Amino acid sequence: MIKYVTKTARRLALLTGLLAGGASLAVAHHSYSAFDMTSEKTLSGTVKKFDYTNPHSWIWLDVKNGQGGVDTWGIEGMSPNYLSRRGWNRTTLKPGDKITITFHPAREGNGGSFVSAKKEDGEALGMTGAITNP
Repeated sequence: MIKYVTKTARRLALLTGLLAGGASLAVAHHSYSAFDMTSEKTLSGTVKKFDYTNPHSWIWLDVKNGQGGVDTWGIEGMSPNYLSRRGWNRTTLKPGDKITITFHPAREGNGGSFVSAKKEDGEALGMTGAITNP
């Protein structure tokens, strides 16, 4: 009987630890502490890649820098599920698309958290509402 109780207690302790660890990761994952949410930055560039993936979409944007080169910026967006309910799909942005994008800048590096964008043809893209056309 003692052997059974010990085995059950170990399993319960392991399960409790896994649940507690998973909960803390979930809370940490949804933090915006990597971004300056009190400011916005706007850049114009060319879409290098659009990752329409979970848990977050990513827009990789090539932007000309002041030294005659190009810097790649990574802008994090919402999940495909969230975006699809607002009119987005995996071809909303394609490599070569010219866009002007507004985002909350990363505290370090070339990145940020998406706010809105406008395509070269005037189509506006947002995370909080439907896509609008000019």
